[in-house]
Amino acid sequence: MPVVAWVTLVAAALIIALTAVALLRVIVHLKHVTGALDALIGGVESIADRTGTVPSRLVSVNGNLKPVRDWTETV
Repeated sequence: MPVVAWVTLVAAALIIALTAVALLRVIVHLKHVTGALDALIGGVESIADRTGTVPSRLVSVNGNLKPVRDWTETV
């Protein structure tokens, strides 16, 4: 095989190897980002579960305050 063919094969192997390493680094970074986003989503879901909307709690509050409203109307 001529020298030019060997140089071409070595250059192609280097390009392919460097590209593979770069793609592996991208995969590792994306896995870290996925982990961070999973933690963020878990935190947001936890906050959403712990905070209720006003209308769902307003019914029970109005029911509990009805005697107070009735009393204030007599004053």
